[in-house]
Amino acid sequence: MRNKVSLLFFLLCIISQFSLQAQNDWLLDNSHYTAKIAKKENKIIIENGLVRRTFLVSENLACIDYTNLSTEQQLIRSIEPEARIVINKIAYNIGGLEGQKEKAYLDLNWEKNLHANLKDFYFTKYTTEAIDSFVNYTPITWMPTAYASGVKKFKGQQLVLSFASSLPALKGVIVKVHYNIYDGIPLIAKWVSIENGSSTIHIDRVVNEVLGLVEEESAVVGKPEEMKKQHGLYIETNYAFNNSMRYDISDHTTHWDIDSSYTSQVNYNYQTPCLLSVYPDKAPGIDLDPHEKFRSVRSFELLMDSYDRSRRGLMIKKMYRTVAPWVTQNPIFMHLVSKNDEEVKNAIDQCAATGFEAVILSFGSHLNMEDVSEQNINKWKLLANYAHQKNILIGGYSLFSSRTIGPEEDVIDAVTGKPGGAFFGNAPCFGSKWGLAYRDKIINFYTKTGFNIWENDGPYPGDVCASTQHPGHKGLDDSQWKQMEIQKGLYQSLTKMGVYINAPDWYFLDGTHKIAVGYREVNFSLSREQQIILNRQNIFDGTQEKTPSMGWGFVPLTKYQGGGLEAVLEPLQDHLKDYQQLMIQYFGAGVQACYRGPRLYDTELTQNMVRTTIDWYKKYRNILNADNIPLRRADGRDWDGWMHVDAAGKEKGFVMLFNPTNQMMSRKIKIPIYYTGIKLEAKITDNKGGLRKYNVSKDNFIELAVVIPAKGYCWYLIQ
Repeated sequence: MRNKVSLLFFLLCIISQFSLQAQNDWLLDNSHYTAKIAKKENKIIIENGLVRRTFLVSENLACIDYTNLSTEQQLIRSIEPEARIVINKIAYNIGGLEGQKEKAYLDLNWEKNLHANLKDFYFTKYTTEAIDSFVNYTPITWMPTAYASGVKKFKGQQLVLSFASSLPALKGVIVKVHYNIYDGIPLIAKWVSIENGSSTIHIDRVVNEVLGLVEEESAVVGKPEEMKKQHGLYIETNYAFNNSMRYDISDHTTHWDIDSSYTSQVNYNYQTPCLLSVYPDKAPGIDLDPHEKFRSVRSFELLMDSYDRSRRGLMIKKMYRTVAPWVTQNPIFMHLVSKNDEEVKNAIDQCAATGFEAVILSFGSHLNMEDVSEQNINKWKLLANYAHQKNILIGGYSLFSSRTIGPEEDVIDAVTGKPGGAFFGNAPCFGSKWGLAYRDKIINFYTKTGFNIWENDGPYPGDVCASTQHPGHKGLDDSQWKQMEIQKGLYQSLTKMGVYINAPDWYFLDGTHKIAVGYREVNFSLSREQQIILNRQNIFDGTQEKTPSMGWGFVPLTKYQGGGLEAVLEPLQDHLKDYQQLMIQYFGAGVQACYRGPRLYDTELTQNMVRTTIDWYKKYRNILNADNIPLRRADGRDWDGWMHVDAAGKEKGFVMLFNPTNQMMSRKIKIPIYYTGIKLEAKITDNKGGLRKYNVSKDNFIELAVVIPAKGYCWYLIQ
């Protein structure tokens, strides 16, 4: 009897453990985690139940605690300044305390040994403010119900720490360190603002974050590039560009340095990368005049609780849904190749007839947004009105990079003093007269025509320019920063107007909506059969850290960059199966593709197929726009697929499976159910309408019996 009771108690403990885990997991339910800012004795604390950051106020102010409350992991091993600025080539610490002799860990009993450096900016006061969006956005396209109903509501609190200098040369210069802590996510945003109440100062660099972090691994020998960085802390900033379609490769601000003052580290040569600094490599280099205000890049610091890539991806995607909800907008659009206005009207009519929501005039079309003539503006205004009467949005493509304007307008190479040296060899400078005029022409075009979507091709790489004649920047030092500010200002102006932006690089945190999911252009010249597999690989890879709505794919209805008849879908009626397959796998991933060509259908049969597919997508649109979990990557030899999960939604999950082989496939596939929030029993409907109930295993899986047609697909709705 005692053994049975013990066994029962043990089983109840296991069940309780899983129940408690699901109950406390903020990715499933984050409603209990509310941001708070408190002053307790000589400490200021910001926390939300998931992350806590504590500041000691004594002779100066310093961060002494940075804790992941989900794992109880302490990130801080040493006290560092709150920020660091370089003014007139002299570096100044913002806050911080000295006197910590042992840098491997921070014993709070050492507080009495800590003291301020008189040369550092000293803490004067703190204030709290409500969190607001960094971007004033006006959504006019579709977005998930959960975000459309709560649009522009940012929940959390902001802490502002103010610092001044006792040095005569910096009298009147106020530095403020801003922290946003959000409800329901282990995320803190940080940035620095500088208010100049003195004479003109030259800002060479602003380091908005400095952290002495616990090292990720101990290596007796080894160089920094050979060792792991801090995976317990994921960091992004709004200063990323590289044309890579991935943030980590696009980042130009995160620096993992060595700390030679950490003399007890295991590495004999003090080469452990354990000192994090955040600043742009080639910026700002600007003059700040009296009464002007400067704001640094913003760093978004997300505390990770796992090494599992799927979970980490879900956390990153939740970060974007929290701080940049405009990225959840996801209109269905066609990429039109047009020669005249009648083809535009025909495309609008076809979109209205099939359920598409927008027409984007693609590159190679007869649209020129840089033509500011009244005749051109009026022509496109009439076409925009025609589209809007049919509830269709309209947009267009505009090229910035990959061309040359002239020696007085292009980026100037610092080495040769001549045009060149840009990412694409030659490129116009956004700070030139032409660049500033380009910005104004684009805003003018959208203001006067009522266009709704902008597809911007460049600038891509953050080019620097050595010209001293361009009105938008003074010289080489400030050229990258100033060009980026012009570009971001353009994006934010359009986003405020309600314009949806397909941008070429990672500008999501400054108002853009979509980037390429990730692909190789020449692959669209391959056969349709190859494209079908490759596109699923692109989707699988490109939605690991991006929400489905953040990436766009591509379907060449007509010839694109070469390729024969086997590469295109025209005539559409002859390739209906491939056309539908491409649509299903993109829509089934929640990823919008650019259907590039002169039309969406050529016969009634084609029209019905497109309409039926769009109707299917719209029926399940909310769950199909929920975040993806990878199941198996396409390899052409066995099944592949992914699933969407939404624990807070009515529909909890959606599984998409594909069979690339010539034989019908029967399988039993383990489906991870944890992130649907379902604990005991799942109700699953298949694409034929059949309903079955499945018990959820203790390890949060269900074993799903599937039959996938040859060269086909199947799907399952989880409730």
